[in-house]
Amino acid sequence: MNDVESVGREIRTARKAAGLTQKDLADLAGISERTVRAIETGTGNPALAAVAAAAGVLGLRLVAQ
Repeated sequence: MNDVESVGREIRTARKAAGLTQKDLADLAGISERTVRAIETGTGNPALAAVAAAAGVLGLRLVAQ
């Protein structure tokens, strides 16, 4: 499992725990539902700003290593 998939899995888990749909998260983060899907599945190449926006809505922090 790579870091992209791990981040996506954490975002999906937090989204579901918050009772949000992918559309809800997209609306709150100001990104598209398609981008949320790409983040959660680790596919495509979503911008770091989009990942950070989604994580921020959910109260998650991104830490570079």
